Formats: sequence, structure tokens, C-alpha cells
Amino acid sequence: MKREAEITRVETPVPRAATLKEEHRQMAMQRFGVLRPHLEEDIPLARAAHNAGVALRTAQRWLTRYRDCGLAGLARTIRGDAGVRRAPIELVSLIEGMALKKPRSSAAAVHRRIGKIAAEQGWPVPSYSTIYAILAAIDPATMTLAHEGAAAFRDRFEMIHRHRASVPNAVWQADHTILDLLILDQAGRPTRPWLTTVIDDHSRALAGVMAFIGAPSILNTSLALRQAIWRKADPAWPVCGIPDVLYVDHGSDFTSNHLDQVAADLRFRIIYSTVARPQGRGKVERLFGTLNSELLPELPGHLINGKPATPPSLSLSDLDQAVTDYIVGTYNVRIHKEIRQTPLDAWRGRGFLPRLPESLEDLDLLLVMHAEPRTVRRDGIRFQGFRYSHATLAAYVREAVTIRYDPRDLSEIRVFHHNQFLCRAISEEHAGEVLTLKDIQAARRAHRQSLRKTINERVARVSDFLPAGGKSQSGDPQPPRAQPRIKLRLYQEGD
Repeated sequence: MKREAEITRVETPVPRAATLKEEHRQMAMQRFGVLRPHLEEDIPLARAAHNAGVALRTAQRWLTRYRDCGLAGLARTIRGDAGVRRAPIELVSLIEGMALKKPRSSAAAVHRRIGKIAAEQGWPVPSYSTIYAILAAIDPATMTLAHEGAAAFRDRFEMIHRHRASVPNAVWQADHTILDLLILDQAGRPTRPWLTTVIDDHSRALAGVMAFIGAPSILNTSLALRQAIWRKADPAWPVCGIPDVLYVDHGSDFTSNHLDQVAADLRFRIIYSTVARPQGRGKVERLFGTLNSELLPELPGHLINGKPATPPSLSLSDLDQAVTDYIVGTYNVRIHKEIRQTPLDAWRGRGFLPRLPESLEDLDLLLVMHAEPRTVRRDGIRFQGFRYSHATLAAYVREAVTIRYDPRDLSEIRVFHHNQFLCRAISEEHAGEVLTLKDIQAARRAHRQSLRKTINERVARVSDFLPAGGKSQSGDPQPPRAQPRIKLRLYQEGD
């Protein structure tokens, strides 16, 4: 015996005019326009209805509802059982369960399966339109969570909290991105550069930026922080200071012991964002989008769908200058639509004194100076294939010392003994020059390639005389190779 869902008709109270939807309000006003001549000008209702092309009985019903409920009474009445399905609750739950089960099923597939089950259970067989309506009524958030997982549900439907630091330099955000741009490296080869940015959470002002080639590293991060913290040479870019909090992701450079030591010494906290949730770093991510959409299309070598729109011609220093000009001349001085003022004005605020290190030298020692243990020899200190000397080292021969060096300039090193500064040792071979670690690595690579080329030439020369893999070309007959003996196979009796 077929079961049917019980439906209770509920009289819906007439809504007030202020709560009507726009289309219902327009309908009510149209009907009121039919009644207005009768209500305001005492024209007989029959004539007013005739002039409007409305049946008299309909006009009388509208007039009664208007006098009872006002303008809202002229709107279309909503049925009390609107939205109530007549299908059995068990059947509706089964249809929804099939829709939520992986893999996703189409309405046609659900209709085919439900027809058989409904016949077995004695339920009324629903039509395709009924099943389609039930599937369409399922909450999209529920469908997303069921079929695409928690990450997709979180990105689309979970509420977010928009946080803004209360004062400048309270929170800084730092992150890296690879740019949609090709530049030329030192060898003239096209390559995609990276960009590290440090942005103030309160004002959206850019505090530091670092363009580089190669994967992100602690050195590049340190250089970006150095620029962000210390005063800039350009007075039009006054953003500086030590933040209270540095908000970063879980990159190896941000989780390094070196950055922990920097934070402890400069007295700021490092807070890591939740893994796989870039929304927490929304401000710096939005900045990357702004650079990719506004600055990079104006530069040669801009990539569109992975292909350069114009031939690359910029060097790394050219790119760094272009980014700096955009920050100083456009981004920091343009009104931000969310904070409704320029980032520079928001950072200045009512005037405050940013917290700074005692000197740039102290900041360099902390951020960009790498430490290495060494022993003072009779001719000085050996490091990276160079010899560094200073008169002060004469009293520390055979003593263990710690050297600190800037990878951007290896022409000098700083020597410490028991954490006490001794001197700046100079490489006499490169005195007065700026020699970077990359220069040394490039020279080593070039020397290795030169040696490899020499080896290949010598090997090729040998092959001219021994083309058959080292066999002699002389006319001496080669002795015949002895034929292997065939062993006699023995069998035991009874085999």
C-alpha cells in the first residue's frame, strides 16, 4: 500500500509592506493603481475596474483585502504549504543521500535508481522533475563539502575574519613569489626572477622588497628585512623600523635558526600562518596580484600564459629599480580603497617614532653576516680560496676565531675572538673591489668548464688514433681467441 507524506496546511500571516520583495511590492502598487480612482476620487468601482481592464469581482476582492491588510494585502498570497514536498520523507532522504555520495551522480542516474527502490518499497515513483527539484534544493555548501572536501568548503563558504593591526609596525607580513617576467641573468640567459616583499599590515605600506634569481633563501629574506628595517636613502620612502610581529609562512628560510636568532636579538615575534591557508597572508598576496597586473605588463619580457609578450632585456638591477620606482611613485602614495587613504599617510598616522637598531653595522652583523669558524695561520686566514690578513692577527696565530662575512662582498671579513671583535681582515688580491660569493662560484664554474673542455679535447684526440674503443691500428696480427672447451656432460647410472 502506497504511503503518502502528511501535509499540514498552515495559514501564513499577511506580511507587512516593508517586508515585501520588490516584485511583490510592484504587483501590489499596480493593483492599488486600479483601486486609487475609487478610493481617492469617489469614482464607482465598476467604472474604475472597467477602465483598468479588470473584472469587477476581482476589483472587489482587492478592495476588501486592501481595507483589511493595507498595501501588503494586495500582494500575491503565499501558500502555507509552499516548499513542503509531498514525497515520503524516507524517499527524499534517500535521493539526497545518493546526491551526496561519491562519485557525484547526475539527476538522470538518481532517477533510474530511485525508480526501482520506490517500486520495491511501495513508495510513489517520483518524476524526473521532482528528483531534479530535490537535488537543486540541496545546500551548495553541503554538496561542496561532500564532493570537493574540506579545503574547497573552507575557501568558498567559511566566514573569514578581516584583521587589521591597530598601529603601524605592529604586524608585518613577508612572503616570496615568482614573477610572470623574464629577465637576463649575468650570462645573458633569460630567467624568471623571484620577489620578496615585506608589507605593513596596518597601513598596507611596503617596507622592503628584494628581487633575486634562484630559489628563496635565508640570505634573500635577510636582505629584504634589512631594507625594511633600516632607513632608506630615498626620503620619499620613510617606512622603516622593527615590527612587533613578523607574520610569515612555513618556508625553510622563515623557519631557520638564523631568523629565530634575529627575532630574539631585535625583540620581535615570528608568527606562522596556518599550513595551506594563504588567506591568512591576504594583504601580501594581494600586493603580488597588484604587481603582476599593473607593473609587470609595462616591462619587457612580461609573460602571458607562459610566453613572453616582448623580448626580455632587463637585468636584475633594472628590475629592482623598476619595482622601487613603482613602490615610491605609485603604490605607497595612491589612495587604498580599503583603508581610504594612502599607505604612506596611514603609516605616518599621527606621528610616531619607529624602533630601530643602534646602527646599520649591528643590523648587518645580525642579518646578512654569515659566521664561520677558522684558525689564524702564519700568513693570515684562508677562506673561499683567498687569504685575509691584518696586523692585529699577529697575536692570534694558531688561535681559533670566528669570521663573519657578507656574501655580497667577500673583499673583507670581520674577525671575532671569544665573541669580541678583533679587526676587519682584507683580501690583498681584491683590495678595493667588490667581490661577491656568486662571482667566486661563477669563476669556479668557468674554471671547471674550461678543464672539462680540455679533457674532452684530449679524449677526442685519442679517439682519432683509436677509433675502435682503444684497439691498436698497427698491422700486427692479433692472436686468435682461444675457443672455449666444451665440457663433457656426465650422467650417473640410472639417470
